[in-house]
Amino acid sequence: MLFVTLGLVWGLPYLLIKVAVEHVDPAFVVFVRVALGALVLLPIVLARRQLGTLRGHLRWVVVFAVVEITFSFWALNWAEQHIASSLAAILIATVPTVGALIARWAGLSASLSSTRIAGLAVGFVGVGALVGLDIEGSSWLAVAAVGITVVGYALGPVVIAKWLSDLPSLPVIATALAINAVIFAPVAWVVRPHEPVPASAWAAMVVLGLVCTALAFVLFFGLIREVGAPRAQVITYVNPAVAVVLGIVVLGEPLTTGMLVGFPLVLLGSYLATRGGPAVVEPEP
Repeated sequence: MLFVTLGLVWGLPYLLIKVAVEHVDPAFVVFVRVALGALVLLPIVLARRQLGTLRGHLRWVVVFAVVEITFSFWALNWAEQHIASSLAAILIATVPTVGALIARWAGLSASLSSTRIAGLAVGFVGVGALVGLDIEGSSWLAVAAVGITVVGYALGPVVIAKWLSDLPSLPVIATALAINAVIFAPVAWVVRPHEPVPASAWAAMVVLGLVCTALAFVLFFGLIREVGAPRAQVITYVNPAVAVVLGIVVLGEPLTTGMLVGFPLVLLGSYLATRGGPAVVEPEP
């Protein structure tokens, strides 16, 4: 139940972001999302008296907040103004592949095996097929923006593994969201909408914050307690598929040749690239 629910919950953001950024600036969307997430998670952290565990580690919590959320969230939101949500989700599915390379560079995993090297090659061939068949000249900048998100999502776990591994995850995530709420607050005020915003866009932002951020992390920690971190990370291969289906069914986005060719290769590459060794991060429940 946890796995299925989380697969749906983390497959939703791409659709919701697409709906929201059609009417609201990407920075405003990020602010609403992180602020709502922080408002839900911080009281839980305070009730458990876990905030004190961050003492002496705040510098690295800030680094994690910036690489995992600040640039990554904004870049993805901006990109979805220019490309389909399903395409963004497939590109994000390369995070495990990029994470395997970064983990090796950071000394967090053993030497790359032949299986992992093959996975890296297959994954990048899949991205090449996807980009080569589907991307037009005007969309290359959006693809580069998604690339920023991919690197950020892959770097965030490395920061946790090297400098925050002895801390419980919930206060780290809650504090990172709160930090980003402070960062984006002045920007959100400047770019705030001056015209009426459709209820659908407001609903998308609220669901992003409450369900896809706050609830999703609680579910993820619960899943880790049930099956362990390595098995929980299989969720990475489910979310993009959910996002693609939602984009096609709900938003009417096309199922392209690039998706049919590239998506299976990206998933296979991610699986092979992360197989045969420990996960990059072992989050604490």
